[in-house]
Amino acid sequence: MTTLTPTLSSSTIPNLDPAIEAIRAKVNAGVRLSLDDGKVLYETEDIWSVLELAKIVRDRMHPGVAYYNINRHLNYSNVCALSCKFCEFARKKDDEGAYTRDLEYIKEQGRKAVESGATEFHIVGGLNPYLPFEYYTEMLRSLREIAPQVHLKAFTAVELVHLARIAKVYKRDDIKSGVRWVLEQLKEAGLGSLPGGGAEVFDERVHKEAFKTKIGAHEWLDVHLVAHELGLNTNCTMLYGHVDKQDERLRHMEILRRSQDQALHRLGYESDPDGYIAQGIVESEQITAPVITLNKDGAKLPTPDMSADGGYYQTITPLPFFPDGSALEDLPGPTGLENLRTLAITRLMLDNFPHVKSFWIMQSLPMAQLMLESGADDIDGTVVWYDITKAVGEGTHQETTELDLKRAIIEAGYEPVERDTLYRRVERDGSDWRVEG
Repeated sequence: MTTLTPTLSSSTIPNLDPAIEAIRAKVNAGVRLSLDDGKVLYETEDIWSVLELAKIVRDRMHPGVAYYNINRHLNYSNVCALSCKFCEFARKKDDEGAYTRDLEYIKEQGRKAVESGATEFHIVGGLNPYLPFEYYTEMLRSLREIAPQVHLKAFTAVELVHLARIAKVYKRDDIKSGVRWVLEQLKEAGLGSLPGGGAEVFDERVHKEAFKTKIGAHEWLDVHLVAHELGLNTNCTMLYGHVDKQDERLRHMEILRRSQDQALHRLGYESDPDGYIAQGIVESEQITAPVITLNKDGAKLPTPDMSADGGYYQTITPLPFFPDGSALEDLPGPTGLENLRTLAITRLMLDNFPHVKSFWIMQSLPMAQLMLESGADDIDGTVVWYDITKAVGEGTHQETTELDLKRAIIEAGYEPVERDTLYRRVERDGSDWRVEG
């Protein structure tokens, strides 16, 4: 299919804000932006240039195409030991609406996934203190037995630290060893990759104010480091628009791209010895890898066949905060324009992330279309059941069709490409599918 998207050059639109000129030059050269550059992008009134620059990078990395997948979300329990202020999902054991899915329910979901032709299960839940570690390995084994072709993307870093605790392998002074044991057991049971939840915003002030009982940046990063060492690809998020500030979001992005520098260095990518590294950010001070960018013309994006040398971050998904029903419901939450700007800045700052996702469940499908023109190259999948937020409709049945996803992408001016979890193209005949090549 021929793309309908016109090619943008660096001279297509004049900068309305002179401060954008230096940033445009860096973007054209594929040079890493500084935190000060990010501040300009957040504060400028020239929102069009911010979106246009993000589109230039997005189209350079993924010319003419946008991705979607056929997936199913599975929330196995909403019972949680934590009480994060921004969360309306979690319940205590005896609360109205609390649930924990048994293995028969999970097996039935596996059968439905096969019938629908799903390529991915996205599995997350609360930190249920009443479930044994074996519940999680049996969940994966059951799904692998019933749906052997479906990729199991499961358990956030927060959940994995919890699993290390209930398996009694958690050590406060050596988090990595316990998490490694957990991931090895889960990988043997069928785990294919990690979702990106639980990152929120990497800042100690935000952590103390909004989710002080949840793991912080160091633990989250350690989990993903171990996963990469085991050859598992992972993803990451940024939940913004609550008590966080713009400079704290930018620090979050700096920490993530330094962590990705580390992953890509292991894969043998060429480094930029003069690349920008922010100073004074303790969460990334221990990372010694050089700067590695993927946003230059002709840059080769990492592929699944590199996993023998280690995993890497596939996507960054900016997630807007929805205050309704949470302990922070007095806050307004981000506006649509802030969502567009934040996603565009994410694409510009995270220059070594292959993909930026606009999760339509939390942005709406029309907004996801706009975001495809503003830095995103992926709008996620069919979803079916989702119980974390209620941004689209009521209840947990939040589903769209493959036809609607493809139509949304085409209307945005791109060729829709169905991909599996690892971003390999999928060839499909109804519910039967295979990965190209």
